[in-house]
Amino acid sequence: MSSTDKLTILITGCSPGGMGAALAVAFHGAGHEVYATARNPSKLSLLAKQGIQTLPLDVTSAPSIASAVAAVTASFPATKGLDILINNAAGNHTMPLADASLAAARELFDLNVWAQLAVTQAFLPLLLRSTTPAASTPADGRPGPLIVNHTSVGSVAALPFQGIYNASKAALAMLTATLRMELAPFDVRVVDLKTAGVRTNIIDNSNFHDGARADRLPADSIYAPARALVERAMSQEALRERGVTAEQWAGEVVGLLLGRNPPAVIWRGESALLARVATAVPCGLMESVVVKLTGLDEVEGVIRAART
Repeated sequence: MSSTDKLTILITGCSPGGMGAALAVAFHGAGHEVYATARNPSKLSLLAKQGIQTLPLDVTSAPSIASAVAAVTASFPATKGLDILINNAAGNHTMPLADASLAAARELFDLNVWAQLAVTQAFLPLLLRSTTPAASTPADGRPGPLIVNHTSVGSVAALPFQGIYNASKAALAMLTATLRMELAPFDVRVVDLKTAGVRTNIIDNSNFHDGARADRLPADSIYAPARALVERAMSQEALRERGVTAEQWAGEVVGLLLGRNPPAVIWRGESALLARVATAVPCGLMESVVVKLTGLDEVEGVIRAART
């Protein structure tokens, strides 16, 4: 691959076992220059051994973001810019809304929404540098740089007991759609990456499985009569073995992002097509399906019996 074909790509949230790491490997395998980042740089050693450049980056820390921008900028020639920024770092959270800690909800929004905007703002000057005439242009004529915000099919589908997480992804999806329009005059393209089922460590990284706190239903929860059922749903154990592999997902996503005209919205992962179709289904019908799929009908039965 010639130097004019090679793209520079920065990906947040590249700890092992996640989708960010899979994307880094796929882009690197396609011959591009990848900057893989994570809050804990020691977790990037496997990627570094493959020749991928690594950087520490805590997306919730302004000094950490500034340091990463400075490091990437210093590694570029004066006329070279960043071609693709992938905002992938995120947190997972499950809890009935009636029992949700507002402090924990704000913390998740800081990570899943405001941190994504902060990283985008910080790296935007480098992305804009790729739109200038002095910047190198790939030989295949691909237009302008890309910002890719990793949302989720959860941004369009309400699921019981993960309302805080889904709401944060819906907020990011709206910011993404708005950013797409606002940056169009600058030839910066913006993609919403809506992922469905992929086998990664996202379940292990949720608040339910966090060894430091391992959130459970409060003792006085209104769902106490159905505690076992609700906590089973919160654990997401039924989803652990479902989904495509991270490698398959990353290969498909990278193929689309490296195309001449990447879709404004990319739907990938197990049941992604179903989620996309569901956005056109009447609300009541879709909710009845979700209630049965998630076992909320069993919870409802227990709760109603306890109330009578």
